[in-house]
Amino acid sequence: MMMQDQKSHRATADSQEESPVAAGTLPVVMIQPPKGWNALELGEVWAYRELLYFLIWRDIKVRYKQTVLGAAWAIIMPFFAMVVFSLFFGQLAKMPSEGLPYPIFSYSALVPWMYFANALTQASNSLVSNETLITKVYFPRLIIPTAAVLSGMVDFAIAFVVLVGMMLFYGVTPTAAIWTLPFFVLMTAATALGVGLWLSSLYVQYRDVRYVMPFLIQFWLFATPIVYPSSLVPQQWRAFYGLNPMAGVVEGFRWALLGHGQAPGLLLVASVLTTAAFLASGLYYFRRMEDTFSDVV
Repeated sequence: MMMQDQKSHRATADSQEESPVAAGTLPVVMIQPPKGWNALELGEVWAYRELLYFLIWRDIKVRYKQTVLGAAWAIIMPFFAMVVFSLFFGQLAKMPSEGLPYPIFSYSALVPWMYFANALTQASNSLVSNETLITKVYFPRLIIPTAAVLSGMVDFAIAFVVLVGMMLFYGVTPTAAIWTLPFFVLMTAATALGVGLWLSSLYVQYRDVRYVMPFLIQFWLFATPIVYPSSLVPQQWRAFYGLNPMAGVVEGFRWALLGHGQAPGLLLVASVLTTAAFLASGLYYFRRMEDTFSDVV
């Protein structure tokens, strides 16, 4: 009996010596909060690209679920806004339209503007409206406002088809600068995403954002050359006016597609810099606040 106890003790001691836990050979992982620009981890968003696709598809289906007119709303909203602007600003106020028929002058600006306004609204509300998803499953939260912005591309494409039809009706042909049009569409999406990241993060903390949004979009509408040409702005103020990134988008959109108006120039440079600032700062702030979303939302 004594011999068996000694063998059992010796076997236990040998197993402890061979155990990596006892020997301290296991790697030690230290979990620390993210710091600096390296914490953006945009590669992780790419790894979850299938989730991004399904969220975009979900947003598109939910937007027009149980609606009578469905995707026709993507045409109705900018079209009737164009009718109102043409009546009050084109006919009554006699606003200049740079040689273009006023309906196509205003509608060509409303196409990118409506995409921007809707994408900004959806991105700002995206975190709060996906509360149950955020609090139960881990994934890069950046995917949610990104999906909200990209899902609006469908409405933009539908409204753009109507714009092409209006160009044919009025006999307006596109210019050689049409190849720059994707740049202005991308700039619109980047602006909506940059501002949307700021507002969505703030919306989680402060629900006052829902009351600020309508005023912000309405003010931004009249600060953008939609019902009037940017040529009314004095030359010395054009760079300052370009701090509104949508000013450069709208003017560039008209110039690239319709061939009317001045080339964006300093206006576009200022708008591009402002868009880059919105996007970079929005990404950084969103990432810094991401750890608190599930606790606060």
